[in-house]
Amino acid sequence: MKNPATSIEWYKNQIREDGCYCMRSMQKALGYVHKLNWTENEFSQGLTYIQIRKDNKPAGFMEYALGEQAWRAVHADGYLLIHCLWMGVTGLGLGSQLIQRCIEDAVRLGKKGVAVVTNTDTSWAPGPDIFLKNGFQHVENGPYSFQLYVYKLNRNHIDPYFPNNWSQRLERFSEGLTILRTHQCPYLEIATQNVIEAAENVGIQPEIMYIHDRSQLMELSPTPYGVFHVIYKGELISYHRLTPRSFAKRLSMLYDKS
Repeated sequence: MKNPATSIEWYKNQIREDGCYCMRSMQKALGYVHKLNWTENEFSQGLTYIQIRKDNKPAGFMEYALGEQAWRAVHADGYLLIHCLWMGVTGLGLGSQLIQRCIEDAVRLGKKGVAVVTNTDTSWAPGPDIFLKNGFQHVENGPYSFQLYVYKLNRNHIDPYFPNNWSQRLERFSEGLTILRTHQCPYLEIATQNVIEAAENVGIQPEIMYIHDRSQLMELSPTPYGVFHVIYKGELISYHRLTPRSFAKRLSMLYDKS
């Protein structure tokens, strides 16, 4: 959809035709290809991917899913759950417009509302401020500075909520170095390779475990982020991409302790 007066264009579920907002300068990279394939497969499960262009240039995007199919470790049945919100062009209210479109979708689909996992310590999850401005309310705190916010269409609806066994999940990975990952984010291929490079420097062979569906994610994910974790002997090293040097530094500290 195009608005000639503002030169703003909206593209919904056209990731194959219009490309992925993230890593768009590296469209032949394996992570980018995996992201396209993963997203198209998830469309059949209710995923929505909206990209905005301003003056024919990428300006931002939003990705959200049905709560029952979302790739975040949150119990959110009956809600829509936002995976990602990333704006490259600010000051025009485009991020808020994307959030309002998601809320409108929730109304149209007869949902309870919209939920989102936020984090103030990293850019790998959206921050809470823009959601607070759009009427979301804080529901719950999770580990590693994750928070759960919700926009409810009826205040009598039951809130979404986090699992409560995070430490037990980490204990499942008490042996060696494990990379727990998906293809939801195109940067995860680079993140994985950075871990492998760092591990080789300290003589450790990581095990890569792929999460193939939501039920597996809800069982194993040690943080609300869900789609990527690096765990060494039951301790979380990271839930997002780091440089090989940063991974090696964190890994060496834990390796020396063991």
